[in-house]
Amino acid sequence: MEHSQSTGAGLLLAGRYRLSETIGSGGMGKVWRAHDEVLHRVVAVKELTAGRYASEADRIVLHARTQKEARAAARISHPGVVTVHDVLEHDARPWIVMQYVDGPSLADAAKESGRIPASQAARVGLHVLRALGAAHAAGVLHRDVKPANILLNRDGRALITDFGIAAIEGDSTITRTGEIVGSIDYLAPERVRGADPGPASDLWSLGATLYTAVEGESPFRRSSPLATMQAVVGEEPRHPEQAGLLTHVIMALLRKDPAARPSAAEAERMLLEAMEGRAPAVRPQPQPQVPAQRTTPHAVRPETARLPTPTPYVPLPVPGPNTVSAAGPRRGNGVG
Repeated sequence: MEHSQSTGAGLLLAGRYRLSETIGSGGMGKVWRAHDEVLHRVVAVKELTAGRYASEADRIVLHARTQKEARAAARISHPGVVTVHDVLEHDARPWIVMQYVDGPSLADAAKESGRIPASQAARVGLHVLRALGAAHAAGVLHRDVKPANILLNRDGRALITDFGIAAIEGDSTITRTGEIVGSIDYLAPERVRGADPGPASDLWSLGATLYTAVEGESPFRRSSPLATMQAVVGEEPRHPEQAGLLTHVIMALLRKDPAARPSAAEAERMLLEAMEGRAPAVRPQPQPQVPAQRTTPHAVRPETARLPTPTPYVPLPVPGPNTVSAAGPRRGNGVG
């Protein structure tokens, strides 16, 4: 095993990945642009700095989580999901080698320009929705859909990255009891309440993400984590002023009851209609009913039902010169 006191540009990992410069950072670590000297291509390398000062026991858990993240992402084959190439160990810490995306995150693009035009947000939403469909069909829930985890490639594609939360919560052996993992203001209400998530939970997070992109602010973020969780569970978001024809689909995805949200297929239809300038038709929100006496001995729980089959990937038109993919000074894979 290789060891070093510090990491920086020029470091060679596993005898092949030469670090260049930092292109993203977050609570768990940072992402480097690097050059694969074996295959002669640019890659992104995720450094988990959280393990630098961790105890031996915590390092073991971190390694297990990293392996799970890589395996979760490897189960999904879709052009809208960032590919994981390799997992290695250096300086007693795990590193993940990923596909390099030449463009900013949605969070950076929105921050740079203040907000994203609704038509461009609809296009991004379609790409992410289709990628999530592929993940759900592979049995993987993302669980941390947010603007920082959506990358905008220069060719017009939007890709979703960071399946680490999916890996952590998907394996009970490395999840702490009662622990809420993810970005609180993008967590679906049922997850804040402690219920098991399902595909509808990822779609709620996509709705909150699109709201943030077009409005320039998160719909539920408050002054404290507790106040944010209370808002997610009990408050309706302020009616969006900049969403245009996206308003219908965003508000439908943000319904508190998972059963009242549109399905992935319905959401895709609504997004396509918004892109074409037609007001999406939204099905009425079901009214709460008193549960009737069940006569069937074995009711299927929503979270155990068969996950939906994804819509085949169809490339969307490459945007013109004034697009989100050209926004922001930072390029490449962000880290949430």
